[in-house]
Amino acid sequence: MGGNSGQAGRHIYKSLADDGLFDSVEPPKRPTSRLIMHSMAMFGREFCYAVEAAYVTPVLLSVGLPSSLYSIVWFLSPILGFLLQPVVGSASDHCRSRWGRRRPYILTLGVMMLVGMALYLNGDTVVAALIANPRRKLVWAISVTMIGVVLFDFAADFIDGPIKAYLFDVCSHQDKEKGLHYHALFTGFGGALGYLLGAIDWAHLELGRLLGTEFQVMFFFSALVLTLCFIVHLCSISEAPLTDVAKGIPPQQTPQDPPLSSDGMYEYGSIEKVKNGYVNPELAMQGAKNKNHAEQTRRAMTLKSLLRALVSMPPHYRYLCISHLIGWTAFLSNMLFFTDFMGQIVYRGDPYSAHNSTEFLIYERGVEVGCWGLCINSVFSSLYSYFQKVLVSYIGLKGLYFTGYLLFGLGTGFIGLFPNVYSTLVLCSLFGVMSSTLYTVPFNLITEYHREEEKERQQAPGGDPDNSVRGKGMDCATLTCMVQLAQILVGGGLGFLVNTAGTVVVVVITASAVALIGCCFVALFVRYVD
Repeated sequence: MGGNSGQAGRHIYKSLADDGLFDSVEPPKRPTSRLIMHSMAMFGREFCYAVEAAYVTPVLLSVGLPSSLYSIVWFLSPILGFLLQPVVGSASDHCRSRWGRRRPYILTLGVMMLVGMALYLNGDTVVAALIANPRRKLVWAISVTMIGVVLFDFAADFIDGPIKAYLFDVCSHQDKEKGLHYHALFTGFGGALGYLLGAIDWAHLELGRLLGTEFQVMFFFSALVLTLCFIVHLCSISEAPLTDVAKGIPPQQTPQDPPLSSDGMYEYGSIEKVKNGYVNPELAMQGAKNKNHAEQTRRAMTLKSLLRALVSMPPHYRYLCISHLIGWTAFLSNMLFFTDFMGQIVYRGDPYSAHNSTEFLIYERGVEVGCWGLCINSVFSSLYSYFQKVLVSYIGLKGLYFTGYLLFGLGTGFIGLFPNVYSTLVLCSLFGVMSSTLYTVPFNLITEYHREEEKERQQAPGGDPDNSVRGKGMDCATLTCMVQLAQILVGGGLGFLVNTAGTVVVVVITASAVALIGCCFVALFVRYVD
C-alpha cells in the first residue's frame, strides 16, 4: 500500500492510537469506459421494456386472454416486487458468494428476464406446435403467456436495485454521480432503440419471413441485446467476496499500515478487492468481525427484522421514498395511458368500433403517433441526463428534483387541457426530463446520505447494532419498490377514475396534479446534503 502514494486512488489512514479507524477511505477512480460498461445493463433492460410496451398487448390479445384476467397480469408482478424487494436487497448486503454480493442476483434476474421474454413472445407458437387439442391449446397458451409477462416484469423491475447497489459498492462518490448519469443516458438510448425496432413492420421484411412472425423477430433482437449488455455489465467492475476479506488482513498490507480495527461493523458496503493501495472501510469492518457475529447477523435477517428496519429508517429516507412514490405515480399515470390518450382524445378515434371502420383506423394511427411520442421521451431522457451534469453545479440536486416535477406537471396539464398532435409531441420531451430525474436524483441523494453517515460512523465508531440489517442493497431496494407500489396505485385507481369520468383525459390531468403536488413535497420535505 505504501508504494501507491502517487496514484489518484491513494488514501491516508489515521493512526490506530487516534481512533482505530480509517480517516478518509474511498474506492479508486473508475475509468469512464468501465462506467459505460456498467451502464449497459440499463440499456438492455430498457430496450426489453420498450419491446414489451409495444408488443405485450397484441400478444395477450392474440392468445385470447379474457379481460377478467388482465388485472392479474398487471397486479401480480408489482405486488411481488413490492413485498420481496427489501428482503432480497438485504440478502444481497450479506451475500458471501465467491463472485461478489450483487452480481449473482443480477445474473439470476437477467436470466429470468430472458426466460420471461421467451415465454410471452414464443409461448403461443411453441404450445401450438406441441398441443393439438384446441381447448387445451388455448388454456396452455394463455397460461404460458401470462407466466412469461409476470416473470419478465418481476425480474425487470427487481433488477434495478441490485444494479444501483453494485454501482454504489465499487465507485467513489464522484463516480457514483457520474455512473448514475450514464445509467439514465443509456436507459433513454435503450428505450428509443426498442421503440424504433418495435415500429418496424417486420412481417413484410426478409427477416420476418425467415423467423416466422414479428414476435420471433423481436425476441431475437431482445435476447441478443440483453445477453450482450449483461455480459458487458457483469464484466465491468470486479467485486470481491466478503469471505476473502473475512479470512484476515490481506497480504498487501505493509508493516507501517495500522491493523484493521476489530470493532464497528459498517452498515453499507463495497465489496471491491483490497488492491492498488485501497482498502474499503466496510470490508475492513466486516472482515474483522469474528465468524460467530457474522452468522448471528445472517440468522437475525428475518422478515420481521427487515420490516422493523424499514419502519425505523431515518425520516429523510422515508421522505425520499414518498417523493419517489409521488413522482412514479404521476409518471406512470401518464405513460401507461398515453398511446390510448393519443388515439381517443388527440386523434378522436374509437377503439371499440369495428376493426375495418374509419374510427378504428384513426385510433390506430393515433396509437402509432403515440409510440413516436414515447420514442421522443426516451431520446430527451438521454439528452437531459447528459446536461444534468452541467445543471447540477448551478441549481443543485434540489433544483434538478423540483424542475423535473414542475416541467412534467405543467407539460401534462397543458396536453390534457389543449390536446393537439404537434404540441403533444413537442411536450413529450418533458416526459424525458421527468424520466431522467426519477432515474438519477433520488439515487444521488441516497449516495449523499450514505456518504454523510459513513463520515459520522468514522467519528463515532460502533454504530447502532439494531440497524446493522440495513445496508446499501436494502436502501436501493426500498427506493426501487416505490415503483411497484406506484404501479399498484395506478392500476387500481386510474381504471376507476376513467370509468367514473368517462374519458381518458382525467388520467393526464391526474398525472399533472400529482406531479405538482410532488413539486411542493420535494421542496419542503426532502432533505438535501450541502
